[in-house]
Amino acid sequence: MADNFNYISIGNPDYVIGVDEIGMSRGRMFEYTPTELAKGLEDLGPPSLEFLGKLPTFLCSEIDRSTDNPTMIVRYGRVSNLEAGKREVTADFEPIIDFGEVAFESVEQATEMFGADGFQLYRTHWAVREGASGAILEALAQRKPAFADAVAELLGGGADAADAQPPERHKNIIGEVDSVEKFLAVLQAHPPKDGDQTFYRGHEDVTFELTPSLLRKWPNGSWKFMPNEDRLCKELLIAHYDEFEGDQYCFDQLVRMQHYGLPTRLLDISGNPLVALFFACYCKPELMEEEGEVIIFRVPEEQVKYYDSDTVSCISNLSKLSYEQKNDIDLSLEIEAFNGEPVTGKLLHHIKSEKGFFEARIVPDDLGSIVCVKAKQTNTRIKSQSGAFLLFGHEAILPESGQDGLEVSRITVKDKQRILGQLDALNINSTTVYPSIQETAQHVKARYSLPDS
Repeated sequence: MADNFNYISIGNPDYVIGVDEIGMSRGRMFEYTPTELAKGLEDLGPPSLEFLGKLPTFLCSEIDRSTDNPTMIVRYGRVSNLEAGKREVTADFEPIIDFGEVAFESVEQATEMFGADGFQLYRTHWAVREGASGAILEALAQRKPAFADAVAELLGGGADAADAQPPERHKNIIGEVDSVEKFLAVLQAHPPKDGDQTFYRGHEDVTFELTPSLLRKWPNGSWKFMPNEDRLCKELLIAHYDEFEGDQYCFDQLVRMQHYGLPTRLLDISGNPLVALFFACYCKPELMEEEGEVIIFRVPEEQVKYYDSDTVSCISNLSKLSYEQKNDIDLSLEIEAFNGEPVTGKLLHHIKSEKGFFEARIVPDDLGSIVCVKAKQTNTRIKSQSGAFLLFGHEAILPESGQDGLEVSRITVKDKQRILGQLDALNINSTTVYPSIQETAQHVKARYSLPDS
Protein backbone atom coordinates (compact mmCIF):
# COMPACT_ATOMS: atom_id res chain seq x y z
CA MET A 1 0.00 0.00 0.00
CA ALA A 2 1.09 3.55 -0.60
CA ASP A 3 2.70 5.39 2.34
CA ASN A 4 0.78 8.62 1.65
CA PHE A 5 -2.67 9.50 0.40
CA ASN A 6 -4.59 12.61 -0.64
CA TYR A 7 -7.43 13.69 1.62
CA ILE A 8 -9.56 16.29 -0.16
CA SER A 9 -12.40 17.85 1.83
CA ILE A 10 -15.01 20.10 0.19
CA GLY A 11 -17.77 21.95 2.02
CA ASN A 12 -20.54 21.71 -0.56
CA PRO A 13 -21.56 18.06 -1.19
CA ASP A 14 -22.68 19.06 -4.70
CA TYR A 15 -19.00 19.52 -5.54
CA VAL A 16 -18.27 15.95 -4.39
CA ILE A 17 -21.18 13.82 -5.59
CA GLY A 18 -20.63 12.57 -9.13
CA VAL A 19 -18.02 15.17 -10.09
CA ASP A 20 -15.06 14.35 -12.29
CA GLU A 21 -13.27 17.69 -11.91
CA ILE A 22 -12.19 19.35 -8.68
CA GLY A 23 -10.62 22.69 -7.77
CA MET A 24 -8.91 23.87 -4.58
CA SER A 25 -7.69 27.32 -3.56
CA ARG A 26 -3.88 27.39 -3.43
CA GLY A 27 -4.12 28.73 0.11
CA ARG A 28 -5.94 25.57 1.24
CA MET A 29 -3.37 23.22 -0.27
CA PHE A 30 -1.45 21.06 2.21
CA GLU A 31 -3.27 22.14 5.35
CA TYR A 32 -3.09 19.32 7.91
CA THR A 33 -0.12 17.90 6.03
CA PRO A 34 3.02 17.00 8.05
CA THR A 35 5.25 20.05 7.98
CA GLU A 36 8.33 18.48 6.40
CA LEU A 37 6.21 16.89 3.69
CA ALA A 38 4.28 20.11 3.01
CA LYS A 39 7.45 22.18 2.60
CA GLY A 40 8.57 20.00 -0.29
CA LEU A 41 5.22 20.39 -2.04
CA GLU A 42 4.30 24.04 -1.51
CA ASP A 43 5.84 25.37 -4.72
CA LEU A 44 3.34 23.21 -6.66
CA GLY A 45 5.92 22.65 -9.38
CA PRO A 46 5.91 19.65 -11.75
CA PRO A 47 7.49 17.22 -9.20
CA SER A 48 4.84 18.14 -6.63
CA LEU A 49 1.96 17.69 -9.07
CA GLU A 50 3.40 14.40 -10.34
CA PHE A 51 3.64 13.14 -6.75
CA LEU A 52 0.01 14.06 -5.99
CA GLY A 53 -1.13 12.23 -9.12
CA LYS A 54 0.45 8.98 -7.91
CA LEU A 55 -1.36 8.93 -4.58
CA PRO A 56 -4.61 7.18 -3.69
CA THR A 57 -7.22 9.83 -2.98
CA PHE A 58 -10.21 10.25 -0.68
CA LEU A 59 -12.61 12.93 -1.94
CA CYS A 60 -14.98 13.79 0.91
CA SER A 61 -17.58 16.32 1.91
CA GLU A 62 -17.18 18.18 5.19
CA ILE A 63 -18.94 16.29 7.96
CA ASP A 64 -22.67 16.99 8.34
CA ARG A 65 -24.10 17.02 11.88
CA SER A 66 -27.66 18.01 10.97
CA THR A 67 -28.94 14.54 11.91
CA ASP A 68 -28.43 12.30 14.95
CA ASN A 69 -25.68 10.42 13.10
CA PRO A 70 -22.98 12.60 11.48
CA THR A 71 -22.49 11.81 7.80
CA MET A 72 -19.93 12.39 5.04
CA ILE A 73 -19.90 11.75 1.31
CA VAL A 74 -16.82 9.60 0.63
CA ARG A 75 -15.38 8.72 -2.76
CA TYR A 76 -12.11 6.89 -3.37
CA GLY A 77 -10.00 7.16 -6.49
CA ARG A 78 -7.12 9.02 -8.15
CA VAL A 79 -6.41 12.52 -9.39
CA SER A 80 -4.88 13.28 -12.79
CA ASN A 81 -4.19 16.19 -15.14
CA LEU A 82 -3.26 18.44 -12.24
CA GLU A 83 -2.65 22.12 -13.00
CA ALA A 84 -1.54 24.84 -10.58
CA GLY A 85 -2.96 28.23 -11.52
CA LYS A 86 -2.46 31.55 -9.81
CA ARG A 87 -5.51 31.14 -7.59
CA GLU A 88 -6.32 27.44 -7.49
CA VAL A 89 -5.21 23.92 -8.26
CA THR A 90 -7.44 21.91 -10.59
CA ALA A 91 -7.51 18.19 -11.29
CA ASP A 92 -9.60 15.44 -12.81
CA PHE A 93 -10.98 12.90 -10.35
CA GLU A 94 -11.14 9.27 -11.45
CA PRO A 95 -13.35 7.29 -9.02
CA ILE A 96 -12.53 3.69 -8.12
CA ILE A 97 -15.05 3.10 -5.30
CA ASP A 98 -17.92 5.49 -4.67
CA PHE A 99 -19.00 4.87 -1.06
CA GLY A 100 -21.69 7.56 -1.15
CA GLU A 101 -23.04 8.80 2.18
CA VAL A 102 -21.29 7.21 5.17
CA ALA A 103 -22.86 7.51 8.64
CA PHE A 104 -21.00 7.54 11.96
CA GLU A 105 -22.15 7.20 15.55
CA SER A 106 -20.17 10.33 16.43
CA VAL A 107 -17.80 12.91 14.97
CA GLU A 108 -15.05 11.33 17.06
CA GLN A 109 -15.57 8.06 15.22
CA ALA A 110 -15.01 9.81 11.88
CA THR A 111 -11.91 11.62 13.11
CA GLU A 112 -10.47 8.32 14.39
CA MET A 113 -11.08 6.54 11.10
CA PHE A 114 -9.38 9.23 9.01
CA GLY A 115 -6.77 10.08 11.64
CA ALA A 116 -7.97 13.69 11.56
CA ASP A 117 -8.62 16.33 14.18
CA GLY A 118 -11.89 18.14 14.83
CA PHE A 119 -11.10 21.19 12.70
CA GLN A 120 -10.07 19.14 9.67
CA LEU A 121 -13.48 17.56 9.10
CA TYR A 122 -15.14 20.99 9.00
CA ARG A 123 -12.78 22.74 6.61
CA THR A 124 -12.37 22.70 2.85
CA HIS A 125 -8.74 21.77 2.15
CA TRP A 126 -6.37 19.37 0.41
CA ALA A 127 -4.10 17.40 2.71
CA VAL A 128 -1.45 14.80 2.01
CA ARG A 129 -1.61 12.36 4.88
CA GLU A 130 1.04 9.90 6.01
CA GLY A 131 0.16 6.23 6.28
CA ALA A 132 -1.53 3.59 4.16
CA SER A 133 -5.03 4.09 2.86
CA GLY A 134 -5.88 0.40 3.24
CA ALA A 135 -6.99 0.65 6.87
CA ILE A 136 -9.41 3.44 5.97
CA LEU A 137 -10.83 1.45 3.06
CA GLU A 138 -11.38 -1.55 5.33
CA ALA A 139 -13.13 0.64 7.92
CA LEU A 140 -15.36 2.09 5.20
CA ALA A 141 -16.20 -1.42 3.99
CA GLN A 142 -17.36 -2.31 7.50
CA ARG A 143 -19.72 0.66 7.45
CA LYS A 144 -20.83 0.01 3.88
CA PRO A 145 -20.81 -3.81 3.51
CA ALA A 146 -22.04 -3.58 -0.08
CA PHE A 147 -18.52 -2.45 -1.02
CA ALA A 148 -16.65 -5.10 0.98
CA ASP A 149 -15.89 -7.27 -2.06
CA ALA A 150 -14.70 -4.29 -4.10
CA VAL A 151 -12.37 -3.22 -1.30
CA ALA A 152 -11.04 -6.76 -0.81
CA GLU A 153 -10.36 -7.10 -4.53
CA LEU A 154 -8.63 -3.73 -4.63
CA LEU A 155 -6.40 -4.47 -1.66
CA GLY A 156 -5.74 -8.07 -2.67
CA GLY A 157 -4.69 -7.14 -6.16
CA GLY A 158 -2.23 -4.48 -5.00
CA ALA A 159 -3.86 -1.93 -7.31
CA ASP A 160 -3.37 0.70 -4.66
CA ALA A 161 0.39 0.27 -4.40
CA ALA A 162 2.36 3.28 -5.55
CA ASP A 163 6.06 4.00 -5.59
CA ALA A 164 5.69 7.71 -4.88
CA GLN A 165 8.51 9.59 -3.21
CA PRO A 166 7.65 13.14 -2.09
CA PRO A 167 9.86 15.98 -3.36
CA GLU A 168 12.50 17.18 -0.94
CA ARG A 169 12.55 20.74 0.38
CA HIS A 170 14.33 22.99 -2.10
CA LYS A 171 16.31 25.92 -0.74
CA ASN A 172 18.25 28.39 -2.84
CA ILE A 173 21.54 28.31 -0.89
CA ILE A 174 24.12 30.74 -2.25
CA GLY A 175 26.93 30.17 0.23
CA GLU A 176 28.28 28.71 3.46
CA VAL A 177 30.20 30.89 5.93
CA ASP A 178 32.03 30.67 9.24
CA SER A 179 33.11 34.29 9.65
CA VAL A 180 31.80 37.81 9.19
CA GLU A 181 34.34 38.38 6.40
CA LYS A 182 33.10 35.39 4.39
CA PHE A 183 29.48 36.40 5.02
CA LEU A 184 30.04 39.88 3.59
CA ALA A 185 31.95 38.40 0.65
CA VAL A 186 28.98 36.17 -0.27
CA LEU A 187 26.65 39.17 -0.11
CA GLN A 188 28.93 41.21 -2.34
CA ALA A 189 29.12 38.35 -4.83
CA HIS A 190 25.32 38.33 -5.12
CA PRO A 191 24.26 41.98 -5.48
CA PRO A 192 20.58 42.89 -5.85
CA LYS A 193 19.07 43.80 -9.19
CA ASP A 194 18.51 47.46 -9.93
CA GLY A 195 15.32 48.63 -8.29
CA ASP A 196 15.23 45.88 -5.66
CA GLN A 197 15.31 46.43 -1.91
CA THR A 198 16.99 43.80 0.25
CA PHE A 199 15.97 42.52 3.67
CA TYR A 200 17.31 39.76 5.89
CA ARG A 201 16.27 37.30 8.58
CA GLY A 202 18.38 35.03 10.77
CA HIS A 203 17.45 31.52 11.90
CA GLU A 204 19.55 29.82 14.58
CA ASP A 205 18.58 26.42 13.11
CA VAL A 206 18.30 25.65 9.38
CA THR A 207 15.23 23.50 10.03
CA PHE A 208 13.18 26.49 11.23
CA GLU A 209 10.23 27.45 9.05
CA LEU A 210 9.86 30.69 7.14
CA THR A 211 6.39 31.19 8.60
CA PRO A 212 4.85 33.75 10.99
CA SER A 213 4.20 32.43 14.49
CA LEU A 214 0.41 32.59 14.01
CA LEU A 215 0.56 30.31 10.96
CA ARG A 216 2.86 27.66 12.37
CA LYS A 217 1.65 24.11 12.77
CA TRP A 218 2.30 21.04 14.85
CA PRO A 219 4.41 18.33 13.17
CA ASN A 220 1.22 16.53 12.02
CA GLY A 221 0.12 19.65 10.12
CA SER A 222 -2.63 20.86 12.47
CA TRP A 223 -2.73 24.53 13.49
CA LYS A 224 -1.14 25.80 16.70
CA PHE A 225 -2.79 29.22 16.89
CA MET A 226 -4.50 30.33 13.68
CA PRO A 227 -8.11 29.30 14.51
CA ASN A 228 -7.91 31.59 17.58
CA GLU A 229 -6.35 34.65 15.91
CA ASP A 230 -9.19 37.03 16.78
CA ARG A 231 -9.33 35.81 20.38
CA LEU A 232 -5.57 36.18 20.84
CA CYS A 233 -5.70 39.82 19.72
CA LYS A 234 -8.83 40.73 21.67
CA GLU A 235 -7.63 39.18 24.91
CA LEU A 236 -4.37 41.14 24.80
CA LEU A 237 -6.21 44.38 23.95
CA ILE A 238 -8.64 43.85 26.82
CA ALA A 239 -5.86 43.20 29.32
CA HIS A 240 -3.57 46.05 28.21
CA TYR A 241 -5.73 48.51 26.28
CA ASP A 242 -3.70 51.52 27.44
CA GLU A 243 -0.62 50.13 25.65
CA PHE A 244 -2.45 50.35 22.30
CA GLU A 245 -4.23 53.71 22.64
CA GLY A 246 -1.70 55.51 20.43
CA ASP A 247 -1.93 52.97 17.58
CA GLN A 248 -3.73 54.45 14.58
CA TYR A 249 -4.01 51.33 12.44
CA CYS A 250 -4.62 47.65 13.04
CA PHE A 251 -1.17 47.01 11.58
CA ASP A 252 0.35 49.17 14.35
CA GLN A 253 -1.41 46.99 16.91
CA LEU A 254 -0.09 43.82 15.30
CA VAL A 255 3.46 45.20 15.40
CA ARG A 256 3.10 45.94 19.12
CA MET A 257 1.59 42.50 19.76
CA GLN A 258 4.48 40.90 17.86
CA HIS A 259 6.91 42.90 20.00
CA TYR A 260 5.42 41.42 23.16
CA GLY A 261 5.50 37.87 21.81
CA LEU A 262 1.88 37.30 20.73
CA PRO A 263 1.54 35.06 17.65
CA THR A 264 0.67 37.26 14.65
CA ARG A 265 0.69 37.07 10.85
CA LEU A 266 3.90 39.17 10.82
CA LEU A 267 7.38 37.82 10.10
CA ASP A 268 10.24 40.01 11.36
CA ILE A 269 12.89 40.97 8.83
CA SER A 270 15.75 43.47 8.98
CA GLY A 271 17.42 45.91 6.63
CA ASN A 272 20.76 45.16 8.31
CA PRO A 273 22.50 41.93 7.24
CA LEU A 274 24.74 41.85 10.32
CA VAL A 275 21.72 41.94 12.62
CA ALA A 276 20.33 38.91 10.76
CA LEU A 277 23.72 37.18 11.09
CA PHE A 278 23.59 37.84 14.84
CA PHE A 279 20.18 36.15 15.08
CA ALA A 280 21.51 33.17 13.11
CA CYS A 281 24.23 32.69 15.75
CA TYR A 282 22.68 33.89 19.03
CA CYS A 283 21.04 30.80 20.50
CA LYS A 284 20.76 28.38 23.38
CA PRO A 285 23.93 26.36 24.11
CA GLU A 286 22.39 23.15 22.77
CA LEU A 287 21.95 24.80 19.34
CA MET A 288 25.39 26.37 19.17
CA GLU A 289 26.82 23.49 17.12
CA GLU A 290 23.80 23.31 14.80
CA GLU A 291 23.93 25.12 11.46
CA GLY A 292 22.08 28.43 11.27
CA GLU A 293 21.10 30.43 8.24
CA VAL A 294 20.54 33.97 7.00
CA ILE A 295 17.61 34.34 4.63
CA ILE A 296 17.85 37.10 2.01
CA PHE A 297 14.71 38.70 0.60
CA ARG A 298 14.76 40.79 -2.57
CA VAL A 299 11.64 42.88 -3.21
CA PRO A 300 11.01 45.31 -6.09
CA GLU A 301 11.04 48.80 -4.60
CA GLU A 302 7.58 49.65 -5.93
CA GLN A 303 6.13 46.64 -4.10
CA VAL A 304 7.40 47.65 -0.66
CA LYS A 305 4.47 48.95 1.39
CA TYR A 306 4.27 51.37 4.30
CA TYR A 307 2.26 51.17 7.51
CA ASP A 308 -0.60 53.26 6.08
CA SER A 309 -1.06 51.25 2.85
CA ASP A 310 -4.62 50.20 1.98
CA THR A 311 -3.43 46.69 1.18
CA VAL A 312 -1.77 46.51 4.58
CA SER A 313 -5.04 47.61 6.23
CA CYS A 314 -7.01 44.94 4.38
CA ILE A 315 -4.67 42.13 5.39
CA SER A 316 -4.14 43.33 8.96
CA ASN A 317 -7.86 43.51 9.69
CA LEU A 318 -8.22 39.82 8.90
CA SER A 319 -7.07 39.43 12.50
CA LYS A 320 -10.47 40.74 13.65
CA LEU A 321 -12.47 38.08 11.82
CA SER A 322 -13.36 34.82 13.50
CA TYR A 323 -12.08 31.52 12.17
CA GLU A 324 -15.55 30.71 10.86
CA GLN A 325 -15.74 34.05 9.05
CA LYS A 326 -12.31 33.57 7.48
CA ASN A 327 -13.45 30.15 6.27
CA ASP A 328 -16.14 31.95 4.23
CA ILE A 329 -13.58 33.99 2.27
CA ASP A 330 -13.31 32.79 -1.34
CA LEU A 331 -10.38 34.44 -3.11
CA SER A 332 -11.21 32.66 -6.38
CA LEU A 333 -14.17 34.99 -6.95
CA GLU A 334 -13.94 37.95 -9.31
CA ILE A 335 -13.79 41.40 -7.72
CA GLU A 336 -17.49 42.30 -8.05
CA ALA A 337 -18.71 38.95 -6.71
CA PHE A 338 -16.13 38.96 -3.92
CA ASN A 339 -17.18 42.40 -2.70
CA GLY A 340 -20.80 41.29 -2.65
CA GLU A 341 -20.07 38.53 -0.14
CA PRO A 342 -21.32 39.02 3.47
CA VAL A 343 -17.89 38.22 4.95
CA THR A 344 -16.32 40.94 2.77
CA GLY A 345 -18.81 43.40 4.27
CA LYS A 346 -17.67 42.42 7.75
CA LEU A 347 -14.04 42.95 6.79
CA LEU A 348 -14.88 46.34 5.26
CA HIS A 349 -16.55 47.35 8.51
CA HIS A 350 -13.28 46.82 10.38
CA ILE A 351 -11.20 48.58 7.70
CA LYS A 352 -13.49 51.62 7.70
CA SER A 353 -13.14 51.90 11.48
CA GLU A 354 -9.54 53.03 10.88
CA LYS A 355 -9.95 54.48 7.36
CA GLY A 356 -13.36 56.07 6.97
CA PHE A 357 -12.50 57.12 3.40
CA PHE A 358 -11.67 53.57 2.25
CA GLU A 359 -13.41 52.65 -1.01
CA ALA A 360 -15.65 49.61 -0.53
CA ARG A 361 -13.69 47.54 -3.03
CA ILE A 362 -11.22 44.87 -1.91
CA VAL A 363 -9.04 43.10 -4.48
CA PRO A 364 -9.04 39.34 -3.71
CA ASP A 365 -5.48 38.85 -4.96
CA ASP A 366 -4.24 41.60 -2.61
CA LEU A 367 -5.98 40.01 0.37
CA GLY A 368 -4.20 36.72 -0.28
CA SER A 369 -0.74 38.19 -0.89
CA ILE A 370 2.45 38.47 1.15
CA VAL A 371 3.65 42.07 1.38
CA CYS A 372 6.83 43.66 2.69
CA VAL A 373 5.95 46.50 5.08
CA LYS A 374 8.02 49.23 6.66
CA ALA A 375 6.56 49.99 10.08
CA LYS A 376 6.67 53.07 12.29
CA GLN A 377 9.76 53.14 14.46
CA THR A 378 7.65 52.95 17.61
CA ASN A 379 10.06 51.04 19.84
CA THR A 380 13.80 50.86 20.32
CA ARG A 381 13.99 47.26 19.18
CA ILE A 382 12.61 48.05 15.71
CA LYS A 383 15.05 50.96 15.46
CA SER A 384 18.07 48.98 16.57
CA GLN A 385 17.26 46.05 14.30
CA SER A 386 16.38 48.18 11.22
CA GLY A 387 13.12 46.31 11.44
CA ALA A 388 10.49 45.68 8.79
CA PHE A 389 7.94 42.88 8.33
CA LEU A 390 6.49 40.40 5.90
CA LEU A 391 2.71 40.53 6.36
CA PHE A 392 0.97 37.29 5.35
CA GLY A 393 -2.47 37.56 3.78
CA HIS A 394 -5.38 35.15 3.86
CA GLU A 395 -4.13 31.56 3.47
CA ALA A 396 -0.83 32.88 2.07
CA ILE A 397 2.11 30.49 1.82
CA LEU A 398 5.71 31.44 1.05
CA PRO A 399 7.50 28.60 -0.79
CA GLU A 400 11.07 27.88 0.27
CA SER A 401 12.43 29.36 -2.97
CA GLY A 402 10.21 32.46 -2.91
CA GLN A 403 7.54 33.64 -5.34
CA ASP A 404 6.87 36.34 -7.92
CA GLY A 405 7.94 39.67 -6.44
CA LEU A 406 9.69 38.09 -3.47
CA GLU A 407 13.01 36.39 -4.23
CA VAL A 408 14.39 34.22 -1.43
CA SER A 409 17.96 32.92 -1.04
CA ARG A 410 19.96 31.61 1.91
CA ILE A 411 23.43 31.54 3.43
CA THR A 412 24.32 28.63 5.73
CA VAL A 413 26.08 29.75 8.93
CA LYS A 414 28.64 27.68 10.88
CA ASP A 415 31.04 28.36 13.80
CA LYS A 416 28.50 30.56 15.56
CA GLN A 417 30.65 31.31 18.60
CA ARG A 418 33.44 32.71 16.45
CA ILE A 419 31.04 34.89 14.48
CA LEU A 420 29.42 36.22 17.67
CA GLY A 421 32.85 37.31 18.88
CA GLN A 422 33.53 39.11 15.59
CA LEU A 423 30.11 40.80 15.69
CA ASP A 424 30.71 41.91 19.28
CA ALA A 425 33.87 43.64 18.12
CA LEU A 426 31.63 45.54 15.68
CA ASN A 427 29.28 46.47 18.56
CA ILE A 428 26.57 44.08 17.40
CA ASN A 429 25.54 42.08 20.43
CA SER A 430 22.53 41.43 22.67
CA THR A 431 22.83 44.92 24.17
CA THR A 432 22.60 46.75 20.86
CA VAL A 433 20.15 44.37 19.20
CA TYR A 434 17.88 44.12 22.27
CA PRO A 435 18.32 47.63 23.72
CA SER A 436 16.73 47.11 27.12
CA ILE A 437 18.30 47.48 30.55
CA GLN A 438 17.73 43.77 31.23
CA GLU A 439 19.67 42.69 28.12
CA THR A 440 22.44 45.21 28.81
CA ALA A 441 22.80 43.88 32.35
CA GLN A 442 23.08 40.28 31.12
CA HIS A 443 25.61 41.23 28.44
CA VAL A 444 27.78 43.18 30.90
CA LYS A 445 27.52 40.35 33.42
CA ALA A 446 28.74 37.78 30.89
CA ARG A 447 31.51 40.05 29.65
CA TYR A 448 33.03 40.73 33.05
CA SER A 449 32.45 37.42 34.85
CA LEU A 450 35.67 35.92 36.22
CA PRO A 451 36.69 32.29 35.63
CA ASP A 452 36.39 29.74 38.43
CA SER A 453 39.65 29.68 40.29
